[in-house]
Amino acid sequence: MTTIKIKFPTETWVNATWDEYLQLYQNTSYEKAKFYYNNGRVRIEMTPLGNPHSRDHAIVIVAVNLFASLKGIDLDVHDNCTYRKTGFQDAQPDVSFYIGENAEIIPWETSIISVDQYPAPDLVIEVASSSLADDKGEKRLLYEDLGVREYWIIDVNNVDVIAFAIANGGSRRINESQVLPNLSISVITEALRLSRQMNHGKVGVWLLEKFKQIPPL
Repeated sequence: MTTIKIKFPTETWVNATWDEYLQLYQNTSYEKAKFYYNNGRVRIEMTPLGNPHSRDHAIVIVAVNLFASLKGIDLDVHDNCTYRKTGFQDAQPDVSFYIGENAEIIPWETSIISVDQYPAPDLVIEVASSSLADDKGEKRLLYEDLGVREYWIIDVNNVDVIAFAIANGGSRRINESQVLPNLSISVITEALRLSRQMNHGKVGVWLLEKFKQIPPL
């Protein structure tokens, strides 16, 4: 294996073999980076994550957790976890969830989750401020190939949620979650908008009241 000595460009997709990718992944120069790999192309993200990104990241985790808890849906949350299909795909989404029968499938001690051994997460969420075009494009193809069931993009700048259902290697826009039945995507969007005006505790109260109005499964 040839050791990579040159510095790879970041915030863009670059051609690389799987072995080259693994060397980059293990390179301490990129220890604070996020990594993505899809069929011979690698993307390294080094962009600092600011206050808007972190707050939207927190709100969406709270919202999904509250909904699942109120509706009796089993849920396992993964924050910045690595999913790997050896030789083909690697991803570190901002947030991901195993839902229902998959909620207890990943052993606690697992570090990198092998999609060769375990199913892909049911729901993946990317919080996009500077990476929106890529999240809607190449990363969506990556999650299609990885076998994710549903993919949300949080558009930080436009305060919007773009949601896709994924099946048979393709994706389509949805207005209601397929993996969290009866959850309207517009409710998540409204919670994000409210978070610009009030603290997370108050947004949580609003979400609780909103979710209580949704009939049980």
